[in-house]
Amino acid sequence: MNILAFESTCDETAAAVVRDGREVLSDAIASQVDMHTLYGGVVPEIASRKHVEAIVGLADRALADAGLAKRDIDAVAVSYAPGLIGAVLVGVNFAKAVALSWGVPLVPVHHIRGHIAANYITHPDLEPPFVCLCVSGGNTLIADVRTYTDMEVMGATRDDAAGESFDKVARVLGIGYPGGGPMDRLAQGGDDRKYDLPRSHVDGHPLDMSFSGLKTAVLNLAHNARQKGEELDYPGLAASFAAAVSDTLVPRIMEAARQKGYGKVVIAGGVAANSRIRADLQRACEHSGDKLFLPALKLCGDNGAMVGSQGYYEFLAGHTADSALNAYATRDLGMG
Repeated sequence: MNILAFESTCDETAAAVVRDGREVLSDAIASQVDMHTLYGGVVPEIASRKHVEAIVGLADRALADAGLAKRDIDAVAVSYAPGLIGAVLVGVNFAKAVALSWGVPLVPVHHIRGHIAANYITHPDLEPPFVCLCVSGGNTLIADVRTYTDMEVMGATRDDAAGESFDKVARVLGIGYPGGGPMDRLAQGGDDRKYDLPRSHVDGHPLDMSFSGLKTAVLNLAHNARQKGEELDYPGLAASFAAAVSDTLVPRIMEAARQKGYGKVVIAGGVAANSRIRADLQRACEHSGDKLFLPALKLCGDNGAMVGSQGYYEFLAGHTADSALNAYATRDLGMG
């Protein structure tokens, strides 16, 4: 089954063709990073306009790269939530038009479910059930993935997402946007105990997280140092920050793994590319005996292939939509 998939929830426009949920025939992406770097973050209106400009050409490219014609496409999948509402609407409306004009089913895909499915592409042997740590610029949560389409949130951030915190700290340090990559590179060789940064705890909810206090602590530290004319150890601060984020995430996903007993731990989303978090998870799973599944680095960020992968399983579960499909800025993971 060949699925043409679209992703436009933030600042990447993507189109891909995926066969039977696991084989990527093409994956075309148009990034807007250079544009949004000028503003230190994503400008929603600009993102929406850029999606409009790019999506038709990307659809054509995805088909050409796959060596297929429209008659070879069996369904169209699209990320319909969550995300920047204007950006999501571009992908949803285009996908609806394609599905209607080609006479094929339309499959709505939850964006975070798509990130989880990136692991099915990297690991052909991976099947549910498993627990998954989903960490990105807009979302941070722990999911109980019971089947390909039956999922429940076990814990989540109460405020900022981990990826957003990386971006905000990187902006204060003046090392670029998006912040994940520059922060990771800066942290290499830095002393992760240089700065004493907070680790969050939510009373009565051991799997929930908070990153606003950590982010604020770093911002205050940097501002106070500049006001006093003191020099900051940038590699040490980046390493200390990464350690604090990892110390918040890793114990919680391992506790979720202990509670469920599936023996499989998965990580997904843009922050899954962070080298400190990947290394800490690897050590934790070696200690616990759980098998760890990490997505390929190229599949950590937003892409169309992950949407096509999850779209296949949503289609098999009978989760299709008609032209009344809407876009949503927020949507519970369990609602699909």
